Amino acid sequence: MDTSNLMEQILSDFVRYADDCIIMVGSEMSANRVMRNISRFIEEKLGLKVNMTKSKVDKPQGLKYLGFGFYFDRRAQQFKAKPHAKSVAKFKRRMKELTCRSWGVSNSYKVEKLNQLIRGWINYFKIGSMKILCAKLDSNIRYRLRMCIWKHWKTPQNREKNLIKLGIDRNTARRVAYTGHRIAYVCNKGAVNVAINNKRLASFGLVSMLDYYTERCVTC
Repeated sequence: MDTSNLMEQILSDFVRYADDCIIMVGSEMSANRVMRNISRFIEEKLGLKVNMTKSKVDKPQGLKYLGFGFYFDRRAQQFKAKPHAKSVAKFKRRMKELTCRSWGVSNSYKVEKLNQLIRGWINYFKIGSMKILCAKLDSNIRYRLRMCIWKHWKTPQNREKNLIKLGIDRNTARRVAYTGHRIAYVCNKGAVNVAINNKRLASFGLVSMLDYYTERCVTC
């Protein structure tokens, strides 16, 4: 049975509704042939319209499918899925909204909404490879949450008091609390990172993307 007849049988027997799909073949010539045959079958036999602006012949690296992109793993010698760059950008935009310093809600509420975002995103993309990505996003989330906490402490006096309470020596706490540097600079390194460290953020309830992905993933 040739390729076109085989695909016609598969579509006739098993497909009742199709929105997005990928058909993988071994060569560009085969891909172009299958594209023509399947498009003709869908339009002539099924009476449906193929959206040619979204349908294309491409290598796996050029595809975006249901939020996923694809890359070639040289060690495993096979293509694997990962979150597409557009999906990552969308996550970052939402994460920035939830960690906006001017958003007038409590930091505990921000953590609650962040956890919902993290769990939902990981549960959807758990079949993809993204350990390095999760580690980078974790770092960015914690940095932005530190800025929210620092701003919430408001006054130099309150910042000094809280830094001391979290284990920073008095002289360092005073110097950092009364610094004239912007929040982004202060929270990017030094005493604030030590005081509001990863362990404390975890005890505050923040979910680690990397830990949650490692627990849920089906590829690592």
